[in-house]
Amino acid sequence: MKTKFRSTAILILAAWAPVAVGAEESPTTPEERTDSLGKSQLKEINADLKKLGADVDLAFVGDSITRRWRGEGNIEVWNKYWGSYKAVNMGIGGDKTQNVLWRLKNGQLDGYQARVFVVMIGTNNCWGKTTVTEDVTAGVKAVVDLIREKQPKAKILLLSILPVGEKPNPGRMTREAINTQISKLQGGPVEYMDISAKFLEQDGTISKAVMPDFLHLAPKGYEIWSEAIKDKVKVMLAGAEKR
Repeated sequence: MKTKFRSTAILILAAWAPVAVGAEESPTTPEERTDSLGKSQLKEINADLKKLGADVDLAFVGDSITRRWRGEGNIEVWNKYWGSYKAVNMGIGGDKTQNVLWRLKNGQLDGYQARVFVVMIGTNNCWGKTTVTEDVTAGVKAVVDLIREKQPKAKILLLSILPVGEKPNPGRMTREAINTQISKLQGGPVEYMDISAKFLEQDGTISKAVMPDFLHLAPKGYEIWSEAIKDKVKVMLAGAEKR
């Protein structure tokens, strides 16, 4: 029985090993989302872009933190700050830098000209047991570089990754290190803002009123985000070239 068990175990491991190797991810290698959530949200963004037409004022690029502007309660904050602009929410829940790269390479930067892109991405690259901050930074840089390549007339507001967890923790330290690194991407059409501290209480904790799960934002969190960038966005829009 032991021999049979060992043989079975070896077969299982042999079958699993190639999958594990193939599943290794690179933050700079475009990767398509094949799950139903990713595909459905991709279609929704593409439909929104089609409705807006050739000219877009603001394009918010990101993951679920950006995506959830669409949620009940949060959409009112979106309308309050960004409703007067031709603005599009290009956030997909669960996206990493490589997923954003794939969709930006496959149509989401085509057929229109944006004046300003607001980019916040990278937190989903930080959930592994070990995160190489330089790799995540390279992924963020690849996203910024691709936008610059395909939308050379646009300006880019690159935002810091937001803090996570109720109290200071290693995950925050990882994200802070990435923020320090991506801040160096500023220059030319790219401006950087670190807004992470605005979501913290004086003692360094995060309130549930701001982030109910200490990751995603409540309406109050979206108010903080909007207030933090609204003036910068106005200035960038004023300086952006119109078609």
